[in-house]
Amino acid sequence: MDKKELVKAALEARKLSYAPYSHFRVGAALLAKSGKIYTGCNIENAAYTPSNCAERTAFFKAVSEGEHDFTAIAITGGREDAAHLQICAPCGVCRQVMEEFCDEETFEIILGTDADDMQVYTLKELLPLGFGVSNLN
Repeated sequence: MDKKELVKAALEARKLSYAPYSHFRVGAALLAKSGKIYTGCNIENAAYTPSNCAERTAFFKAVSEGEHDFTAIAITGGREDAAHLQICAPCGVCRQVMEEFCDEETFEIILGTDADDMQVYTLKELLPLGFGVSNLN
């Protein structure tokens, strides 16, 4: 899967965002090792705490369908009225969810504003001292 195509899928997912409070729409496209793409958008709630990020929505959809191995995720986000998007990095909770299911050395996090403007990081770069299963042994 081409990184540009993954960013395009995240941009499409962003259109489905439910963000009536922050007006900050986020889309994610998660690539499984099987080649399947799982998309997610942020979903807000008036009580705030029950809200869910786009990245976790994509991961939870994938895991609930039996996927556990992933290679990359593209994330796009910004205010709904923005003329141009800015780079939108995953929050700490989403990074921790990625730590649960992804190889920190090889899993790519693609932050894009469009298919021609992106930054690519590994999970280890964005979560250098993550807490994972190896900490429990």
